[in-house]
Amino acid sequence: MSAIAGIYHLQHGSIDSEQGPLMMKTLQKYPADRVLTWQDRDVFFGCHAQWITPESIHEVLPYYDVERGLAITSDAIIDNRTELFEMLQVPKSDQLSIPDSLLILLAYEKWGNEAPSYLVGDFAFMIWDEKRRSLFGARDFSGSRTLYFHRTAQLFAFSTIIAPLFSLVGVNKVINEQWASEFLTIPISTDAIDSFSTIYKGIEQLAPSHSITILDGRVSFSRYCRLYPQPKLRLKSNGEYEEAFREVFGRAVSDRLRTHHEVGAHLSGGLDSGSVVSFAAGLLRGKNKPLHTFSSYPVDGFVDFNLPRRFADERPYIQSTIDHVGNIEPNFLNFPEMNPYSEIDDWLDTLEMPYKFFENSYWLKGIYDKASAKGVGILLSGQRGNWTISWGPALDYQARLIKQFSWVRFFWENRRYTQTTYANKKQVLQIVGTKVFPPLARFIAPDKEEPFPVLINSDFARTTNVHDRLRSSGIENWGSGLDAYDIRKDQFNQLYFWNINGTISTKLSLKYRIWDRDATNDLRVIRFCLSVPENQYVQEGVDRSLIRRAMIGLLPDKIRLNRKTRGVQGADGVHRMLPNWNLFVSEAQAMIKDIRIAPYLNTAVLNECLNRIRTSTNPAIVDGFDFRILMRGLIFYRFIQRLS
Repeated sequence: MSAIAGIYHLQHGSIDSEQGPLMMKTLQKYPADRVLTWQDRDVFFGCHAQWITPESIHEVLPYYDVERGLAITSDAIIDNRTELFEMLQVPKSDQLSIPDSLLILLAYEKWGNEAPSYLVGDFAFMIWDEKRRSLFGARDFSGSRTLYFHRTAQLFAFSTIIAPLFSLVGVNKVINEQWASEFLTIPISTDAIDSFSTIYKGIEQLAPSHSITILDGRVSFSRYCRLYPQPKLRLKSNGEYEEAFREVFGRAVSDRLRTHHEVGAHLSGGLDSGSVVSFAAGLLRGKNKPLHTFSSYPVDGFVDFNLPRRFADERPYIQSTIDHVGNIEPNFLNFPEMNPYSEIDDWLDTLEMPYKFFENSYWLKGIYDKASAKGVGILLSGQRGNWTISWGPALDYQARLIKQFSWVRFFWENRRYTQTTYANKKQVLQIVGTKVFPPLARFIAPDKEEPFPVLINSDFARTTNVHDRLRSSGIENWGSGLDAYDIRKDQFNQLYFWNINGTISTKLSLKYRIWDRDATNDLRVIRFCLSVPENQYVQEGVDRSLIRRAMIGLLPDKIRLNRKTRGVQGADGVHRMLPNWNLFVSEAQAMIKDIRIAPYLNTAVLNECLNRIRTSTNPAIVDGFDFRILMRGLIFYRFIQRLS
């Protein structure tokens, strides 16, 4: 794990000897095991390394191979090392000592610009090809590691974080109004639809699934990975699908345990994190190492409010997984001194940009802090699980059967669903009907949910043409009229869904020396899950059927068979803020009156939202639009203040 940086003179002139060191100086706020640089006349590479894997302890980065005429600086953990060693014909005697950066270099030597398509893992790297006088780099398929850059007619500079690029002459903190307009308009947590853009004008980023080539003074990009369509997997029985699932998923978890540090994992009361923990704890038992799990729960005094089929305190479910799996050292944490409002400045410092996930901000930061104190180097998660290992929407599947005129199968699935969930038959048919014929929703459920408040200033929206851009991208009303299958397809086709996860995990990793590793986001797991027929994911009316069957004996039935309730984290956010509620209201008032923010935000809407919750002590407003829009506005407001 590393923060990398570099400069390349596009006209092959000499680089100012002070520019590279100035970039590296801005990385000193992060802990490092080794800091090295390499420089030729027109190229500078730097690496601020944190050792996570056993091989990284002796890794030299940047690395220059005289014989091959190649230099590399990288921020990478490669998971398919065994397959690559075989394809590259690396002798077994050398395999244990080869770091991931050299493996990438060998892949580039063999496959050239096609090399990224052979790599499985989390990575961002740049390679200097001395013979071609070119620079080549790539970012992994889902953008798990960030890579920013600035370019002029003379120079191309890159870095894992944004700050080093501001050390370059002529690079200033000027807001990118197109990015800002998208951030303020998109109702979901996605920040912007242009995956190459950032909040700053003149600072770009390499998009997920893309490589970059700088040759003869020209910069070009290529998308090397697409996940749709996948050929369908045809096996003979349920048992064969279950075994195949355990094999590919177990391999993904195993590959993510490669560290000389302690191993940790997020653990909630659900299927995804529970499945990751089950495999990891078993594998670590064979290595005589425990798995440290980290789970958040509400602060004392919080009374769970009525969220249909949701609950805030997941400890009984989490404990059932711990007791069943074994070899776990649990950590139940509630961080009473933290809340969404108190952590805004620290998150802005960490991310270098505004953000929307304030509901989870305090416990996420708290878990990283506690995990770091315990010497954890790898923190496992299951963030992508809803779209991969635990996929299987029962009602959308029934709607699909109707669209395919599979009437016998539909009636059987519908009957088994109502029998096993004790659901109201008429209501189920109404829901399925609206999924088949969306216009029916106007008659079946006329009381539609209120639209998300408009946060962006109307003049700003008009001058940036943001609504037209979002409409053409399909995200402005994302989720409206789409079935679960369309939404899932978008999750893997549209790159703009991925950037924020990579931004969070990369920058937290550098701050806490912990690498977030998501086995449910493994490229092999995704390809497998997309290839599995839909009748494996929904069977006998049971949603998420494949993982429920495959995890028999590996997860407690309390988790494996739970179909009625789901945990929700961050439900106590407003309750936590009540001692500081007047401060929150005062700052919101100041924001609404501040002329610096008026060109960006819809202050009239913000004022209406504030008036509705100004004196509220109901913790349920954490789930409402008024509180959400005010928090998003305040986070953006704090960011703008920093630029003034």
